[in-house]
Amino acid sequence: MLSEEDKDDLYDAIVEGNRDGVVTVARKAVDQGEDIEALLQQVMIPAMGHVGQLFSAGEIFVPEMLVAARAMQVGLDIIEPVLAASDHEPLGRVCIGSVKGDLHDIGKNLVVMMLKGAGFEVDDLGVDVPVEKFEAAVERGSKIICLSALLTTTKPQMRTVVEHFRGRNDVRIVIGGAVVTEDYARAIGADGFGEDAPGAVTAVRRCLEAMA
Repeated sequence: MLSEEDKDDLYDAIVEGNRDGVVTVARKAVDQGEDIEALLQQVMIPAMGHVGQLFSAGEIFVPEMLVAARAMQVGLDIIEPVLAASDHEPLGRVCIGSVKGDLHDIGKNLVVMMLKGAGFEVDDLGVDVPVEKFEAAVERGSKIICLSALLTTTKPQMRTVVEHFRGRNDVRIVIGGAVVTEDYARAIGADGFGEDAPGAVTAVRRCLEAMA
């Protein structure tokens, strides 16, 4: 079994973006038959939560957060087969995409990694996503739709998606992106707004709690 020192090393490796350190402890945990779900819930997810807090406090910036998220991802890649075999239940299923006409994905990709790091199952639809693909993702089980836009010209596509799902109780919509504000989210009737990647995770959590 992993020692407390090993767990501390894993936590620190995620926060510091040390992928080699994450790989070392994650593989050791799998090889030794560690309780992987407990490791995820008690060490890995809290580590990414701390990264989000540091970002929100202005103590780290997007590059550092991206490095940490990538380190978390390599750890998830190692433990996911074990989690799948144990019928691990994610916090919820979320789909995400850059709206139709928008080909930018850096911000979206960071949100994807932060959501996975927070314990969500993510259906990444990519870029230039029409409303029909969001509908298909909901049919596959997504409860939250995350919409991203970087261009002012593609913002109206967010309204199109929101209006498509208006009145439905089985799905909620969170929007974000460089050109998106909380006022705009409110104006088009979105259920949540994320000003950055940690904010998107918080908004998704709140929407799921409201649906429970």
